[in-house]
Amino acid sequence: MAKITLDNLAHSYLRDPKGEDDYALKELNHVWNDGEAYALLGSSGCGKSTLLNIISGLLQPSQGRILFDDVDVTHAPTAQRNIAQVFQFPVVYDTMTVRENLAFPLKNRGADANYVSGRVQDIARMIGMEAELDRKARGLTADAKQKISLGRGMVREDVNALLFDEPLTVIDPHMKWELRTQLKSLHHEFGHTMIYVTHDQTEALTFADKVVVMYDGRVVQIGTPQELFERPAHTFVGYFIGSPGMNVFDAEIDGSTARIAGTTVDLGAPYGALRGKTQVGVRPEFVQLHAGGEGVPARVRRVEDVGRHKIIRLDVDGQTYSAIAEEGHSVPAGADRITFDPEGINVYADDWRVAPESRMGEAA
Repeated sequence: MAKITLDNLAHSYLRDPKGEDDYALKELNHVWNDGEAYALLGSSGCGKSTLLNIISGLLQPSQGRILFDDVDVTHAPTAQRNIAQVFQFPVVYDTMTVRENLAFPLKNRGADANYVSGRVQDIARMIGMEAELDRKARGLTADAKQKISLGRGMVREDVNALLFDEPLTVIDPHMKWELRTQLKSLHHEFGHTMIYVTHDQTEALTFADKVVVMYDGRVVQIGTPQELFERPAHTFVGYFIGSPGMNVFDAEIDGSTARIAGTTVDLGAPYGALRGKTQVGVRPEFVQLHAGGEGVPARVRRVEDVGRHKIIRLDVDGQTYSAIAEEGHSVPAGADRITFDPEGINVYADDWRVAPESRMGEAA
């Protein structure tokens, strides 16, 4: 297990980068704590796999350092970093049995035969492949092979970190849930530092202690699932986390009020002078519909009943937004206005969250 420090780290695939836009991974300075489980979450091309491959040693960064427990491993080969990595598509030895595949990382390091046998049995049980232990890998399905890859990554107990690069892509949906649960149990049992790359928010939020959200080559927020949901540090986080994501309204901010679609909205707290593009973010759960009275003019476009709640799609000033009505709550007849719960309001300047003046001690 290891504390992982990213010191002034950045990477460009260009030989002679001229500016920030030429970097696939923009400058990072972060410390990831020993024994915690992290998820790298973001859309395709945001830099997740680049960062993971730098941590593993498969890629040398253009600048900066990687430290494991304060030891510089930036130029150390993968083998010297004592990590295990599981890739998006299965990497197995087809001519070996499932048992031999699982045992290989341990035998390669001279582990005791009895320990190898017991550990392989434990991992086979964990991935649901006890009955296939003596089958050749060649004849197995893609998802079975990926389970072997996961098992080989988890079989060693002495690794500094376990790295997973979208490992459940080829796994069927039911097995995904089971394997996520097993990975979480493994983390609780052995306390490995785990980093899990995914573009699936459900995988990230159910697996990780902390989620690292990436956008355009940059880490825009590191936080618990609750922190990401309640206080998105960047508009992308609000959009990407949640289903549907956070509503973002263009707004003119003046102290404790905002002007949205020609209507004054109480922000619940004062804000100082803001520069640049200013917006108000409100999750659908904090949007209320009304028929007449005060509020931002809105037109109900359609209502989607998804069982536990209804998603109401709204038109506000020509843009589409969402509200959520919990089970048992109906949409008011003739609804044409929306208001916001002040506790659910976030204010943004140039896409970054701004803390209200009355709560300056709170992280922005």
